[in-house]
Formats: sequence, C-alpha cells, structure tokens
Amino acid sequence: MSGGEDGNMHVPVPPHREGGTSFPDPSTIPAGHHKKVPIDCEGSETRDIAYGLLRVLNDEGDAVGEWNPNLDSETMKNALQHMIRIRAYDDRMMMMQRQGRLSFYMKCLGEEAVSVGAAMAMEQQDIVIPSYRQQGLLFVRGRDMVDMICHCISNSRDNVKGRQMPVHYSWKEGNFVSISSPVGTQFPQAVGAAMAFAYRGEDSIACSWLGEGTSAQGDFHYGLNFASVYKAPCVLVVVNNQWAISTHRNIAHGGESFAGRGIPYGVASMRVDGQDFLAVYAAHKWATERARAGYGPTLLEMYTYRGDSHSSSDDPSIYRPSDEYENWPLGDPIDRLKGHLEKLGEWDDEQHQTCEEICKAEVTAAYKEAEKFGTLKEGPFPPRSTLFEDVYEEEPWHLLEQRGQVGI
Repeated sequence: MSGGEDGNMHVPVPPHREGGTSFPDPSTIPAGHHKKVPIDCEGSETRDIAYGLLRVLNDEGDAVGEWNPNLDSETMKNALQHMIRIRAYDDRMMMMQRQGRLSFYMKCLGEEAVSVGAAMAMEQQDIVIPSYRQQGLLFVRGRDMVDMICHCISNSRDNVKGRQMPVHYSWKEGNFVSISSPVGTQFPQAVGAAMAFAYRGEDSIACSWLGEGTSAQGDFHYGLNFASVYKAPCVLVVVNNQWAISTHRNIAHGGESFAGRGIPYGVASMRVDGQDFLAVYAAHKWATERARAGYGPTLLEMYTYRGDSHSSSDDPSIYRPSDEYENWPLGDPIDRLKGHLEKLGEWDDEQHQTCEEICKAEVTAAYKEAEKFGTLKEGPFPPRSTLFEDVYEEEPWHLLEQRGQVGI
C-alpha cells in the first residue's frame, strides 16, 4: 500500500533481490570501484562508500582494487577453514536441536565471513559485544568448542550456569561480552566501553554488531550519537542480512543504505559486501586502525543474506521463497574465498572435501565430549545454589531468605 491523495498510509514492500535501485547490483558497483580513503579522513569523505558497496573479489575470483588487503595464502586458507568449521558446527547443532538434544539454536549460514573477517582484523585485547550469529568471533579467538556446546546444552560445564539461552555465549577470557536477547543494547554498551578505554589511555577498542531490523530501535541512534560526540574508539556493525525475524529490511529503514545513516552523525561509514571475506577484513582493518589512532568510530553495514531460518523456532518458508539464498546475487562466502584460492593455485576440491570431513569429525567428537558433562534431559545441571551467585559481592538479606526457602 502506498500513500496518495486518498490518504492511504505507505507500507513498505519486500525489496527486489535481482538488482535495481533497492539492491547494490555487483554489475553496477564492480569490485575495486572505490578508492581507499586515509584513516584520518572526515566522516563525510566516506559518503560514496556508504552508499556504494565495498568489494575486493570480482566475479572471476580475482582480488582487485585499492582495498585489497594483500593477505598471504596461509592467512586466507585459515579464514576458509574457520568458515567451513563454523558451517559444520551449525549443521550439527541444528540437527541436535531437531532431535530434542538442544532446546534452541541459530545458524549463521551465509554470514560466516562477517564474523571471521572482523575477528581476524582485530586484536585479542579488543572487546567484542556481539549479537547472535557471530560464532566466528569465538572460533577465531580460540574458544574451546566443547565449552561452546556445554553452554548450548546448559549442562554442568556451562560457564554461564544455565542463565542464558543457547547460543548466547559469554567468554570473559576472550573479551567476548555476553550476547543479549534484548537486541540493540550492545551498541551503547560498546561505545561506553570504548570511551572507558580512551579515558584510561588504553590501546584497546570496542566492536559491536546488531541486525538491520534492530537498527530501527533507539539504542542504535543513542550509540551512534555518543560515538560521534566523544570520538569513541569503536567499530559499530549493522549486519544487513535482509530479514529480521519474518520482517524484511525495508520495514527497518526507508532509505537506500543503513551505512548512510552514519554520515549525518559525522561518522565514517561504509557498506561492505558481506560475502567477500577480503572486503570484510579490509573494512574492519581500516576501521580498527582509525579507532586505535584516535580518529573516532566507524559504522559498517555488512550487506549479506541470512541463508537459513532466523532460529530453530522460525519457519522462513512462510514469508520468503525457499530458494532465495541460492539466487542471492553476491553468492556464498565460502564458495567465493574457495574460488579465489583455487585461482591462486593454493586450494582444490580435494583439499576442500578433506577440510569439510575433518571439521565434521571435530564437531562430532566435541559434541560427544560435551555430553559427558550432562545432557539436556538428564543433566547433571548447574546446582540450584548458582541462582544466587555472581550478582552481588555480598549477598543481601532477601537472597539469604530465598536460599532458605528453597533449602540451600
């Protein structure tokens, strides 16, 4: 429904996937199109990239343009292996959920490069405040897979003691802040952490992610405004995977670009091909260097596609075609990096198949190991006493009273 003389309210319709004004068509914004800007530029100088599309890998599998990070083949193979491992992990965990051995799960099919590229461009000291679907941050930073699975099962080895939904990971030692179901809260938190780093004269930065649907909430603008005003050393990422849960991206934003929202705030902003690992890495490397050098925040829009359901509780066939991911014009991140390495003579189908088999075996072994610490139905689970822990340094009277009521 659109507005007009009859007074009808405009209701956005789903965007076309095949190209045109609603989609940055790869044929109209080729790889290597955008010039690289210096890290000390004004935010306004990034406008073309904010409304364009930063791409490094072209359709033939070549890395081209000034944004090419010129990574060595071993680094790229490491990135590809991380993405293959994530996909194997996701497939296994979703299968376990369907079998009733896991209560809930969220896959990141199609978005693997978004997190792997970011993690590999950052330093271990940098704090990350993610949304869901950034499993790659944990894999790149070396989180033990058994511990990840124990959290999802909520067994006796769950490091958050059953207090979070599955896939809402938390890992203090890896500077990975607990994922929050009230999406949007992470942007202001990341900016606050970044301001604290700057105040203390530390070299760390903060990076945070949220989905394009969440960007319609006030938290997005609060975070962006504070980041702009205080030149906070942070990277704020909108993962535009085209769909929130059942609502398309046009419901969240009436303009052309989510990255373009940063320009009026004076924040350096870029829209990035999220299926292109090299572009994701290059954009994050530039943004982290800018933040660490004291030139302020960057807003990145990762233009990607959620290839599977929003979660194990969602049926995407109700609101979108089942073959839409296969027809996504920017392709699949694993296939594209694989093609680039093949063109360099550094990878082939046999190596790829071997890597897939190794990763599947790793995940299977890790799941079996995790269930030694308890299963979803039979436990053992974290003891009831943990309900009263880790909130107050000294337990107040009302919690002591409640402990007595449950007999612990």
